[in-house]
Amino acid sequence: MILPPWRAYAGDLQYRLLGNTGLRVSILGLGSASLGGVYGDVEEAAAVATVHRAFELGVNVFDSSPYYGQRRGETVLGKGLQGLPRADYVLMTKCGRYGPDEFDFSPRRLRASIDQSLQRLQTDHVDVLSLHDVEFGDLEQIFNESLPALRDIVRSGKARFLGMTGLPLQIFRRALQAGIKLDTVLSYCRATLFDRRLTELMPDLQAAGIGIINASTAAMGLLSSHGPRDWHPAPTDLQTICRRAATLCDEHGVELAELALQYSCSLPGIATHLCGTASATEIAANVTACERMPDPELLVAVQKVLEPVRNRSWPQGKTENQDPTIDPS
Repeated sequence: MILPPWRAYAGDLQYRLLGNTGLRVSILGLGSASLGGVYGDVEEAAAVATVHRAFELGVNVFDSSPYYGQRRGETVLGKGLQGLPRADYVLMTKCGRYGPDEFDFSPRRLRASIDQSLQRLQTDHVDVLSLHDVEFGDLEQIFNESLPALRDIVRSGKARFLGMTGLPLQIFRRALQAGIKLDTVLSYCRATLFDRRLTELMPDLQAAGIGIINASTAAMGLLSSHGPRDWHPAPTDLQTICRRAATLCDEHGVELAELALQYSCSLPGIATHLCGTASATEIAANVTACERMPDPELLVAVQKVLEPVRNRSWPQGKTENQDPTIDPS
């Protein structure tokens, strides 16, 4: 990918193809949950500056959802993208989830949702429109009603490609088994230092031409020196072991979140990794980090600490949509 001459960045940020979409995406993308204040109060000017800085540094993937910050994530992202050449970035948003317990995957709501999102994002189309956290819905409805509605939206020109997102990998396996046509899938906290199960699904997804998106390489704060928020759903033992890994990194003068990002970005087959920040300084640090390989000795030591919680996660959504239990030992 040749960067436009007005972009000041000349680093080594990788770009990969997003499945069969033809979209070439930066290995690091910016998610707008933080822009919407999900992880703490943020000034709009700082959030907009973060979008601009990310773009200057070569980040060309921007992801949002009406769920983030009660629509604020989309609104702020839309302001940040104003004035940037539309052909030079990939814009993704979601539909179907609108609050912690507010889900509506009906075709009528999805059609209204994309119109509202486009208004907030101040654009006439998104590149990828995904059903958000489908594990909370009825997969029969998702496959037979919701995804056909998204295909209609794609035909209308309001979106170019469609996908679905969620935490349990079982939802994607069921889609593959049912022969459902998807352009992308997005999962989070599933291609990390302690949970690498997304990589096990990659061959089947790639064979179907589906672009793979990973979000939250730091597992929503678990893999960081500051730790997760009080609302984090991870079990106590997983949080405890992750704190030990953070302590080990601190002793070596390394931020665990940086090591986690470097490790995830080193995994082949994943098109882009979404990070959430509303700080121009942090997005610059993330870009620098993902351009380097992780310290091999420290990586081995951290993975040894995390081995007792290997492939651990937490339940989310309806029981029938959960992953089979995996013995971490």
